Amino acid sequence: MVSINDFPFLSSRDPESYKGDYGHALLVAGSYGKMGAAVLAARACLRAGAGLLTVHTPRCGVEILQTAVPEAMISIDEDRHCFSSLPAQLERYDAIAVGPGLGTGDATQNALLNLLRHRPAGSLVLDADALNILAQHPESLHLASGAVITPHKMEYRRLFGDAEPQQMADLHNLVIVGKAHRTQVFAPHSKPIANATGNAGMATAGSGDVLTGIALGLTAQAVAYTERHKDFEFNINEPAMVQQIAALAVRLHGEAGDRAAAQRMQPSVIASDIVDAILL
Repeated sequence: MVSINDFPFLSSRDPESYKGDYGHALLVAGSYGKMGAAVLAARACLRAGAGLLTVHTPRCGVEILQTAVPEAMISIDEDRHCFSSLPAQLERYDAIAVGPGLGTGDATQNALLNLLRHRPAGSLVLDADALNILAQHPESLHLASGAVITPHKMEYRRLFGDAEPQQMADLHNLVIVGKAHRTQVFAPHSKPIANATGNAGMATAGSGDVLTGIALGLTAQAVAYTERHKDFEFNINEPAMVQQIAALAVRLHGEAGDRAAAQRMQPSVIASDIVDAILL
């Protein structure tokens, strides 16, 4: 099982470090009526240790996010209700996640495909409506090459039908987090990593958004740490390494869910409980 101790930026912190040393993450999330997903993912990203977080969101979500997640900075979309325009200076972010609460309107579809065309190499997590949009544009799936995708059963089926996850990871150069009772993380030409944490109480609205936030926060830290410590052999363009980060995110997500269920019992767990139970 992947361990926190495998990643020195998680197991200890330099007393002389500052927030920029722990990565600047970009979360593209939220739309009118779905801002809760953005809040959950943003809080989880910060709980997972990201030093800085910018959330790109429509104008309708600015007050919500600045109230619910005061630690996050906001990049304001041109549209009031949906994701329609790219954040400025994509290259300044160490990792990007797209999807929670995004919606699938025409403007959002165009914006997502445009973002995928202009994103920096590597360090990308796609979830939720980002995956639903790609399912509507299979000819553009190559634009997601190198990304981590986190589909639940129905999202996976929309993307790949009945194809085996390992085959799709190999074919499309993706790290696929196949969310299930015992989640498996597939990477191109690598052995799947199985997860043993988590419980049925996590089958609740927003739980997947929390996982996206954790994966984003861990990836941003890994990229930033690598830039400062050349001896740390993490290559964001190497799928096997990205698989390790994704598997750790799944483990931490499941452990948080287990702590939440121990406090409240499984039927009472909500996604906010999982965020509050994240411990590194």
